[in-house]
Amino acid sequence: MFTIAVKEQQYKTYILSDETAASQLEVVPERGGIITRWRIQGQEILYLDTERFANPDLSVRGGIPILFPICGNLPDNTYTYKGKQYTLKQHGFARDLPWEVTDQVTQDKVSLTLVLNSNEQTRAVYPFDFQLTFTYELQGNSLEIRQQYKNLSSTALPFSNGFHPYFVTTDKTQLEFEIPSQEYQDQRTKEIYPFNGNFDFNLDEIDVAFKQLSSKSAAVIDNSRNFKLTLDYGDDYPILVFWTLKGKDFYCLEPWSAPRNSLNTDEHLTVLESGASYTTSVRLTGNFF
Repeated sequence: MFTIAVKEQQYKTYILSDETAASQLEVVPERGGIITRWRIQGQEILYLDTERFANPDLSVRGGIPILFPICGNLPDNTYTYKGKQYTLKQHGFARDLPWEVTDQVTQDKVSLTLVLNSNEQTRAVYPFDFQLTFTYELQGNSLEIRQQYKNLSSTALPFSNGFHPYFVTTDKTQLEFEIPSQEYQDQRTKEIYPFNGNFDFNLDEIDVAFKQLSSKSAAVIDNSRNFKLTLDYGDDYPILVFWTLKGKDFYCLEPWSAPRNSLNTDEHLTVLESGASYTTSVRLTGNFF
């Protein structure tokens, strides 16, 4: 049985349930269209810093934030378009703006569709018209995020997109990584290092990008929870970013369509012609063993 309930909290929260599989998804449209919780068999899959979430002046650290129209940050948070300089903060603005619920489905599956349209606030930092339509679909132990990006401008629309999911873990030393790459780039130093399947969790911060992906699936096994998380993505996501902080009970495995600063460098940048639209999806699957 599939249901959608609405809970009036600080923010209106939509709770999607697959009751047969005992899985649940919580979505908060007005706080950046974010997924805040995902449960499988009653167990939390995502991390959420509830104090930051409650403060609308702070970016959310937790759940699954949406990255658009950039992934990562720009040098001095600026880019130039047609000779004019614009300021755009890290990961863009989609994760901070209210989204609108446009569709709810509970027949044979459960899904929620949200839309974000360009407005005066977005045009001030990103001079384009667009419409984003995201559908979150929960079925069993699997979560699919289908996305449509539509260019409503009279000019071409340049952007990158991605997600920044925070997965909860209690012991990072018990994590095993199945990432389809033999090397990564340190996001700060730009140095390339070989990847042997392990990270040094004694470091204060790990922020690396895998750019040479040999398949469209990655997985993390958390032996402390007997849990395996699988991330499936298409050719539209040629980069996986891994990020974590020492002393925090989370790790992030992030599918990105383009690297940092692509709005300035054009590297892997998506450019949609006027009136065109583009669809893609990512899938997360969790299995307890």
